Amino acid sequence: MMHTAVGWHVELEFQEDDQHTRAAALVRLPDGSEVRGHGRASRHRVDANQPRVGEEIAGARALNELAMQLLTKAHDEIDAASGRTSHPINV
Repeated sequence: MMHTAVGWHVELEFQEDDQHTRAAALVRLPDGSEVRGHGRASRHRVDANQPRVGEEIAGARALNELAMQLLTKAHDEIDAASGRTSHPINV
């Protein structure tokens, strides 16, 4: 049986104007560290103004950056604990 020891809460914040959406993602880890990711989206001038779509694109890009930073952090911790260089972690 698998037990959950911790939970993570990811925060996403957006800043928008008529053409651009910026997203910032933040996760606070149980070790006290914070990992942040950022994403952007731009609306082409002929596209309809759909703020939700801009949030989804910018948010996905911020979460993707956050995921890559978490993979790098985990990889570095594996190397530090083992004292050797391990194989890259692939997505």
